[in-house]
Amino acid sequence: MYYVYLLKSAKDNGLYIGYTHDLRRRFHEHTNGKVDATKHRRPLKLFYYEAYETDSLARERERKLKQFGSAYIALLKRLHVK
Repeated sequence: MYYVYLLKSAKDNGLYIGYTHDLRRRFHEHTNGKVDATKHRRPLKLFYYEAYETDSLARERERKLKQFGSAYIALLKRLHVK
């Protein structure tokens, strides 16, 4: 499986969008400061994830969310995030 995930920072309340084939390993990397994009935003919690059967589907979903357009807004509404 491939995963698109959102991490939430307890430090700044911001969200980080990512994708991986090993969600447990990748979350561990984030929480241990091994990812430059999130190491200054720790502590982090796994806020949300979606599972996909193929790499291409997961990458496409991540791309759509990172455009911060209608897909991103719809997800935030569904998750009740302001």
